[in-house]
Amino acid sequence: MQVIDWQTIIDKYGTKVWQVAYRLLGNHEDASDCFQETFICALEVAKKQHVRNFPALLTRLATARAIDQLRRRFRRSSFSTPQDNWDAVPSTNPGPEQQLHEQELSGRLRQLIGQLPPQEAEVFCLRYLDDLSYRQIAKALNIKTSAAGVLLHRARAKLRESFELSAT
Repeated sequence: MQVIDWQTIIDKYGTKVWQVAYRLLGNHEDASDCFQETFICALEVAKKQHVRNFPALLTRLATARAIDQLRRRFRRSSFSTPQDNWDAVPSTNPGPEQQLHEQELSGRLRQLIGQLPPQEAEVFCLRYLDDLSYRQIAKALNIKTSAAGVLLHRARAKLRESFELSAT
């Protein structure tokens, strides 16, 4: 059994886990819950098997936990006003109409990502939110590089179709 210094792991990778969670969830409370769930899941994984790549494991777990939270959020209520604190975000002066439009698009994207099949949602988030290459995604999810490409293509097609349907 491997002995793990969890404080070092949290210190070293906690910022990355937080960024993944917050980028997907868009608010502090949900990101905090996701952060905790990620490290609890990592602890459970580490009890069962040797972990060779903590950054990849934590990124994958954070993405999966955040997507699960998005699904729960949108099941509980229909799309409503996001809970984001936009006053805390530094302004580049896009104007209130542009801010509202971007806020609506972000909320809609979060909702649609939550409706994707889990692996497609993970691949999409790892590619576009974490900027991982196909090879890195494949390694993180333990799939072939070509499978990562196929899953990403399917996710983009479904998201595009959903956005087009909602625009009509």
